[in-house]
Amino acid sequence: MRLRTLPVSLAGVIAACGYALLAGAFSPVPAALCAGFAVLAQIASNFANEYYDYTAGLDRAGRDGPRRGVTEGDITPRAMLRATYATLGIACMVGLSLVAWGGWWLIIAGVFIALGALAYSTGPYPLSRHALGEAAVVVFFGVVPVTLTFYLQAGTVTIPVVLGSVAIGLMGANVLIVNNYRDRDDDCAVGKRTLAVCCGCRAVRSLYLLNGCLAVALCIPAWRILPPLARLVPVAYLALHITLWRLLGRRTGSAINPLLGLTALAMLLYATAFTLAAI
Repeated sequence: MRLRTLPVSLAGVIAACGYALLAGAFSPVPAALCAGFAVLAQIASNFANEYYDYTAGLDRAGRDGPRRGVTEGDITPRAMLRATYATLGIACMVGLSLVAWGGWWLIIAGVFIALGALAYSTGPYPLSRHALGEAAVVVFFGVVPVTLTFYLQAGTVTIPVVLGSVAIGLMGANVLIVNNYRDRDDDCAVGKRTLAVCCGCRAVRSLYLLNGCLAVALCIPAWRILPPLARLVPVAYLALHITLWRLLGRRTGSAINPLLGLTALAMLLYATAFTLAAI
C-alpha cells in the first residue's frame, strides 16, 4: 500500500474541508466518503504500479526504495492483480454513493479517476514512464480531490479553491519527485523515462523547491482571511520544506527514503493546520 505516501490522498480532502468551512458549507458525510474514495483509489494505483512495473521488467530485487512485494517474491503477480482491481472496485462503490450529493454526472468523473489510477502505470501510454507522473499527481491528487470534495459540500467551485487545489497537487508532486530522484539510476538502466531521468537530478531537485514555494503562494488568498496567528503555518511549512530540499541534495540511495514520508507528512500537516485554522 506504500503507507508513507497515503497522506497525499488525504491532504486534498482535508484541505477541501477547510475551504468548505470557510464557505459555511461543511458536510461531514460526503467529506468522509471522499476521503475513503481517495485513499482506496491511491492504494489501487499503488498496487497497479507494483504489478505493471513488475510485468514490464522495470523493478529489480534489492532496490533502494521500499520493498516491492511482487519483485521480491512476497506476493504472486496474480494475487497483486486481483488486489488491484478488487480495491479499485471498492473505491468505485464508495464513489457511487456520492451521486446522492453531486448527481449522476459524478459517474463520468469517477470513470475518469479510475482510468487515471491505472493509466499511471499501464495502458498504451503509461504516464509514469513518459515523464508525466508529476503532472498526473497535480491533477489526480490535487485539482480533482480538492475541487470535487468542495463541490459536493458547497455546490460550486470558487477561484481560491481552484488555486488551493493546484497548491495541494504541487505538494503531492514533490512526493513523487523524491521517489524518482532516488530511483533515477535504476529507472535509467531499465528505460523508464521519469522526469528525473529526462531532466536530471539537479533540475528536479530545483523543481521540488519551486513547487513548495509556489504552493504556499497560491494559498495566500485563503490565508489572508484567517486569523493572523494562523499565518505562521505557511511560514513553518516553508521552513520544513527548505530543510527537506537541502537534505535531498545531501543524500543518496536508501538514505532518501525517510524524506519521502516526511514530504508527504508535511503536506498532510499543512492541510490539517489550514482546516483547523478555518474551524
